[in-house]
Amino acid sequence: MATDSKGSVQKKLGTMRSPLLNAKLIAGLLFAGCVAAAGLIGPLFWNANLSRVASSPPNLPPLLAGASPDFPAPSVDHPLGTESNGRDMLALLIAATPNSLRVGLLAAALGVGLGILLGFTAGFVGGWVDNVIRVLSDSIMTIPSLAVLIVVSAYVRQVNLENMALILALFAWPGPTRLIRAQVLSMRERGYVRMAVLSCASPFDIMFKELMPNLLPYLAASFTGGVSGSILAAAGLESLGLGPTRVPTLGMTIFYAIRASAIIRGMWWWWGFPILMLVLIFVGLFLITIGLDEIANPRLRKAKTA
Repeated sequence: MATDSKGSVQKKLGTMRSPLLNAKLIAGLLFAGCVAAAGLIGPLFWNANLSRVASSPPNLPPLLAGASPDFPAPSVDHPLGTESNGRDMLALLIAATPNSLRVGLLAAALGVGLGILLGFTAGFVGGWVDNVIRVLSDSIMTIPSLAVLIVVSAYVRQVNLENMALILALFAWPGPTRLIRAQVLSMRERGYVRMAVLSCASPFDIMFKELMPNLLPYLAASFTGGVSGSILAAAGLESLGLGPTRVPTLGMTIFYAIRASAIIRGMWWWWGFPILMLVLIFVGLFLITIGLDEIANPRLRKAKTA
């Protein structure tokens, strides 16, 4: 009986040490989940229509700022204050956060999807196909992407969320392509891949049925990194006024604050809360990427448990 109980305890400890129970991954999921929930569930508890222009009294400071001779008295009806256009900051964050996440998810999905296709093709097929894809991806990675994105965004007449995601996806695929190509090159020489080749399996089946399941943690880490990079690039373009003007986003909120001289006027809540929301998004996605990297990389797991 003692042996059985000892064995059961060891089994429980083994399950508790599962790679999926990664502290960084769990913390990142909590960060990202809270931010996503604020945008998705927020309209159920707060009037999202207050994010429209002239829907609230302008220039109200948040409650935590207290009274100030330069601004009207804070109002309980607007706990995070309002900006000069008469938009409630809490409602604006609730409306803008899902749009910024949507741009990042769309751009990363397009970039990683193209990277999967090109990376698997280059790594498995090899030859001149590999050379062309490798040279093309390496060449694009040397181009200053932000400068090109600024030029492209300036020439697009009407920028919406989908157009913004397409523009960002132009430079979102070389990184995943190189990562996947390197992993496929190291995995195609393994025994189960050679057995699949000897059994006359098609290249499509070998790439996407034999190799891809073993690369899912790497792909997930690449995707979360792509989402973070796309949101950062979108916020940078929007802060320059090159984003969607009819849809509230975190970057466009910062742009309107800069244009209205909110920093000089002391309206820190106008630009501070959107930046804080972006920081929470980046921290959550960074922790998710690090956690997935530790799950996929056995060397990091060994170094952590040593």
